[in-house]
Formats: sequence, C-alpha cells, structure tokens
Amino acid sequence: MIKDVRWEGVYSFEDSPYLMEVLTELRSKETENIKFRKGLVKLGRYMGYEFTKTMDFKRVRIETPLEKADGVVSGDRNNVFIITVLRVAIPLMEGLIKTLEHARVGIVSASRGKAPDFEIEMKYIKVPHIKEEDTLIVADPMIATGSTLLKTIKAINECGNPKRVVIIGVLAAPEGISAIKKELHDVEIYVTKIDRGLNDNGYILPGLGDAGDRAFGEPINISFLPMMHNLE
Repeated sequence: MIKDVRWEGVYSFEDSPYLMEVLTELRSKETENIKFRKGLVKLGRYMGYEFTKTMDFKRVRIETPLEKADGVVSGDRNNVFIITVLRVAIPLMEGLIKTLEHARVGIVSASRGKAPDFEIEMKYIKVPHIKEEDTLIVADPMIATGSTLLKTIKAINECGNPKRVVIIGVLAAPEGISAIKKELHDVEIYVTKIDRGLNDNGYILPGLGDAGDRAFGEPINISFLPMMHNLE
C-alpha cells in the first residue's frame, strides 16, 4: 500500500505485483465479460484484505487445547457498511464481502451524463441506517471526474454519521481525486492504481474503457409500453 503525497488519505496498491497482473488483464481489450467480472472480484477481495490492516482489532486472551494464548478478534471489521454504485461495482462489492463478510450493503443507482456538463442523475438509493461505529465504504471501480461519488456520499450523509468514510476503487484520475478531496477532506481513497488523467469524454486514460459495459455487456435502450389491462 502506497500513500500518495499529493493528497491526504489517498492510497494505491501499485506495489502489489499480483494486483498489477490482474489490472493488466482488465485493461486488455481482449478480456471478455466473464474474465473482466472475475478480475473485479479478485481486486475487491485482495483490497478488502489490505484495507483490514487500517482497522481496529481487539486483543483477547484465549485457551488453546494446550495452554493460554494471546489473540485478536474483529472490532471495526464487524461494523462495515458497503455502498454499491450500480452496476459496475457489483463484482467489486462481491470481492470485498469475501473479506468483510459481516458488512451490510446499500445500493445506489447513479449515472453520469455526457461532456462537458457530466450531470449526475440519481434514480435510486436504498441504504440501512448508518451507525456511529460504522466504517462506510463506497465501492465504485472508476473514480473519473468524481462527480458521481460526491453526489452519492452527500446523499448518504443524510442517513447518519459513520466513523469513517472510505472510497475503494480500481482506477482513479487525479482530477477526480482532487475534486473529491476539495469538498470532502476526511474521505479516504484506496485504489489499485492512479492513472494519468481524463480525455474530453471523461474517461480515465489509459483506463479500462467503459467498465460497466465490459463487465456486463453493452446495454440496449428499452422503451416500456403502457401496462395492458385485461379486457375479459
């Protein structure tokens, strides 16, 4: 885990050969949907494991079949609340809860509009009550402009005041990190790697492309017909 000196509370995992190998596979345009999803799960699981090193644990005294011994039990790890930003964060969240298995999960549906405004449309928020002892983790693989995460965290703040607010992602652009830290100073950010920057369409470079489409396939627009009534 590497602390980035440009910001307070921002960390990457560029020192992990394993994560860099998984990230390389995700970046490749030859990686198909299933492998892409599995790669996100791998990253979530490993990053969740690394993140537990920042958590508080309680020291206890136990008895083995042979003698007494010192040990630890979960403290903060029992009080985790993961917000999943649909749809691409689902595999990342799946990986996180393999390590943070006690976590409660909330769902946010948010989509970013086109350049240059990048307006955020938030259609759905479903979260349980946040407790003061909670570590709130917002899972979103791509921290690009930061606008989706800013709106998500501000909306969630109305549900309670957690002990910590953390963003866990795969890639981040410096522009997105700066935008988040400018408004939310205490938010911690953990990503696999911080990339070079953004293109004119708000995509991270070199990035992964559209991570949602690469994980689940390119969506089609469906026009819903009015509900038909039974005329019998």
